[in-house]
Formats: sequence, structure tokens, C-alpha cells
Amino acid sequence: MEAALYHPEHGYYGPGPRRIGRSGDFYTAVSVGPLYGQLLSTLARQVHEKMGQLADFSVIEQAAHDGQLAEDILSTCDFHYLIVEPNPRYQTVQRLKLARFGSRVSWVSSLAELPAVPALYLCNELPDAMPVHLVRSDGECWQELYVRAGENDTLQFVPGQPSSEALLAEISRLPTNLPPGYTTEVHLASLEWMRQLAKAPFHGSLYLADYGLDQEELHMPERHTGTLRRYHQHQTDDHVLEDLGRCDLTTHVNFTRLIETAEATGLRLSSYTHQGRYLGKLGLPWLTSLEGQRPDATTQALLRQYHSLTHPAFLGRSFRVLVLEK
Repeated sequence: MEAALYHPEHGYYGPGPRRIGRSGDFYTAVSVGPLYGQLLSTLARQVHEKMGQLADFSVIEQAAHDGQLAEDILSTCDFHYLIVEPNPRYQTVQRLKLARFGSRVSWVSSLAELPAVPALYLCNELPDAMPVHLVRSDGECWQELYVRAGENDTLQFVPGQPSSEALLAEISRLPTNLPPGYTTEVHLASLEWMRQLAKAPFHGSLYLADYGLDQEELHMPERHTGTLRRYHQHQTDDHVLEDLGRCDLTTHVNFTRLIETAEATGLRLSSYTHQGRYLGKLGLPWLTSLEGQRPDATTQALLRQYHSLTHPAFLGRSFRVLVLEK
């Protein structure tokens, strides 16, 4: 999965930013329009005020893709913007898009390189694209599913012993009453990422938005094939060993384990809710300001974006927002 997504030449994300939205393989909150960035600018101002309006306050974004969210936020606030981006090809695209903001934007290649500044940290749909371990129950114990080449170089899953003590430790947390053949994912990479976030030098608030489930929902008996899926041209299926490098691979985030790991590292839970509720509350002052006005074409477009971001039938319920304090 790591190679299929991040190989520098042949991986889905390796060569450079993918097209997102109607002409791409999937939608994100960013591709809905600039309102998402405007709402996060509001959040940045709230965090800045809560932290005493410190002069060196920054907005930090990880997984900034082509820089669109950064552009939307920078256009509506005056804070310094730090982007965590290890891929030089992505940096090149981001620098071109954000050139007009000059020295207000800077880059680091890892969380450990961030300065010790007060900040709002943002990531939109990052942990769902982190590699996972696939495990399957035989009714008595769990085995890891490995990938090997079969006849005609077709790939197939084969069971084997779990590959690490860390994986065994996470497997021990899985429910014991699941039926034989039950398959699910173990998210070691996202848990390690959370530990790295806790160690990073900045302090302030962390905003994480992604699609996922609580552990109890994730491991319901009817979800017996797991959540690992591939996406291509807005179509999804479980043929995850086909067309590698040409399709996105993704899994639902295990928010229970993410929160447990965050709290174990000293981060504090501030909010965990559906995206619709969180952004709805964040956008309420803006909506209130429109009362009694006849919206122009620009405002009507923003209202449609607000509907897409918050309505349960669109992105409002399938995505969740986790806010932590550091």
C-alpha cells in the first residue's frame, strides 16, 4: 500500500498532486470551494485570540496537496503559514500557487523541523491515506494478509504470522467475538503519526478532518470485509490489488484509537464530532450576518458550498472533525 501510493515514480501520489473534484477521482472539502478555507480562517482567528494574540502565531498545514486550502486561508487572514511537505514535487506546485503571498509562507519537510511557535495545526484527509496492515480472523487467532505474485504475475493475499510486536499489540485490542473470515485493518502508521505530532515543537490547537468511525462501529460484525477500498473516477470497489499506482487506496480512520493515542501522549481532547456540526457552528456568525439581505451570486455560491460541507447527505455526516489541544 505504501509503494502503491507513495513510490516517487509509480505511486498514485508520488509524482505530484492529483486532480481532485469533478475531473479527478474523488471530492474533498477543499474541492467544494473557498468557503472551507474561510471557515478555517475563522478558526485560526479564534485560536489566535484564545492564545493571547501572540505575534509569532502561525497556521501549520500537513498534506497541503496542491496548496489550494492554503491559498483559501491566506486570502482571508494575515497569519504566517507553515507547510509540512517532504515531497519536492509537491513543494514546487505549492510554491507556484502561493508565490503571491511571499514570505508569509514557508516550508519544512517533517513535523520535527517545525519551530516552537503558537499555532493552529491543520490536516484535511491525511490519516485515511496512510498504509495499514490487513488482518483476518480464522475463528481462533488473527493472521496478517501479505501480498504475493501468483500466476501471470497477478497479485493475491496470503495469510501469515503478524509481522511485528506492535501489530500484535494492536491485534490484542480487537474484539474476540468476530466470526471466522472477518477482515479488518490495523492503523499502525496513523498512531505513530499521532505520536510524532505530540513530539513536534509547536503548541496550540490541532484540527483533523477525515472520514472514519469509532472502533465499535468499525468492527461491527456486518463490516466483515473491512474498509480498505480503491477509488478511480469517483467509483469505488474492493479490488485493491488491481491497477496499482493508478487508483487511490484508502481506509476509514479508527478515531477511537487515534484519540486514545493522542491522550496517551499528553494531547487533550477538545472536540470530536461530525463535520456538519463543527463547521455549522463555526459558520453560524457568517450565516447570521446574512439575515435580511438578498444574497448576490457570490453569496449564493458560498451558501451552496456551506450546504455541501454541512448537510448529512453530503460531507456533513461522513466526515468527522477531531480537535486536540497541545
